[in-house]
Amino acid sequence: MTAVIMKELRTYFTQMTGYIFLALMTLLTALFFVVMNVFTLNPSFQVVLNQTTILFFILIPTLTMRLFADEIKNRTDQLLYTSPLAVWQIVLGKYLAASALFILSMVITMIFPLMISQYGELPISQIAGSYVGYTLVGMGLIAIGLFISVLTENQIIAAVGTAGAIFFLNILDGFAGGMPADATSSLVFVGFIIVAVAGILYHSTKNIVAPVILALAGFAAAGGLFFTNRMMFDALIPRTLRWLSVFSRFDTLSRGVLNLADIVYYVTFALVFVYLTINVIEKRRWR
Repeated sequence: MTAVIMKELRTYFTQMTGYIFLALMTLLTALFFVVMNVFTLNPSFQVVLNQTTILFFILIPTLTMRLFADEIKNRTDQLLYTSPLAVWQIVLGKYLAASALFILSMVITMIFPLMISQYGELPISQIAGSYVGYTLVGMGLIAIGLFISVLTENQIIAAVGTAGAIFFLNILDGFAGGMPADATSSLVFVGFIIVAVAGILYHSTKNIVAPVILALAGFAAAGGLFFTNRMMFDALIPRTLRWLSVFSRFDTLSRGVLNLADIVYYVTFALVFVYLTINVIEKRRWR
């Protein structure tokens, strides 16, 4: 796996993608820093990190669009499938290489709060929380980009798809506010989730028995809860969408509150998309 990581890192800097990414990250963060800290004499660098999450629309697709799309286009993915490495090692190696470059860009931006520290006391806990949150959000979005990259051989499509997914996650909180909050709509929502999970299980196993049993058990449990504890379904759709929101949890971390549940959420979020990427490649490999 180390060989995959080193190969990807070399590719980033051979094709100039790594230099462009680091330059963009540093330059755009510097612009936000000048406007929000220097001009306003504000020592709170975490406000810069809060606002620069908008950069993810540009930076993350740039970082992930070629990870697998380029391999598929050049047919070098066949070499990966027949290599002695396990698929999970290949996928994890590519993911860790992209994450390492992202973390390096975060380390470079630390020069800005260090510059402010020469002129006053900084809110260390809030800045540290913002950096932790920013890194976790970035690594989660890199996992999404990795997954989308394995679905296409066109880097532009991979980049646009990743940007679209990030945009959707960014508006999820506002989207949740417009969702119906009544119990009946929530029950229908739960039904769709049960069907989706059963469909994914069938797609993975090609065995109809397990998905049918899962669906029947899920419908029975949902129906029983609906009639015995209807209040549980009140505003379930908005609450679920807000719970899934990537960026709302970052707001908590940026206030210096390192909640273990938020950290576990981000790690799980990234692992889910890494697993989905592995699953796609495994199916393609055996086909």
